[in-house]
Amino acid sequence: MVTSDRLAVIVDDITRLQVDAIVNAANVKLLGGGGVDGAIHAAAGDQLLEACRLLGGCETGDAKVTPGFELNAEYIIHAVGPLWNGGRYGEREQLASCYRRALELAAELECTSVAFPCISTGIYGYPKHDACQIAINTVREHIEQYDYPEQVIFCCFSQEDGQLYRDSLRH
Repeated sequence: MVTSDRLAVIVDDITRLQVDAIVNAANVKLLGGGGVDGAIHAAAGDQLLEACRLLGGCETGDAKVTPGFELNAEYIIHAVGPLWNGGRYGEREQLASCYRRALELAAELECTSVAFPCISTGIYGYPKHDACQIAINTVREHIEQYDYPEQVIFCCFSQEDGQLYRDSLRH
């Protein structure tokens, strides 16, 4: 684990973390999917799907909140990252925006701790190194200006991703 006062990197199953909010790498329909999205829906229980239906979807680059239901987290912040299309269609801005919106929501809820997965780097195909840089830079910009969340955790699923985030945080 790499930590600073407000940033940490861990390799773990995000659904098991005891934090105020976990961020879901959601799709625009918010109705579950594969990867981390499917894992969060499975772990949170059937109530999550119904809560997401009531939200009516979410635009790429935005985020919405539900209760955590059966998770250890009080909230799930559903952030919709972009599908990678070569970087010529605003993907960078959309990815930064979904991190920013998730952080804004966490701050509004006065979450002391929030955990992010690696958004858009799975089936959405965003290059991992670029996505990591955007995530870290966006989070750093936020925590320099705001008190909440007090701690942001980058929760990586693989050792390889964890190493990428640890190396990037050192620079």
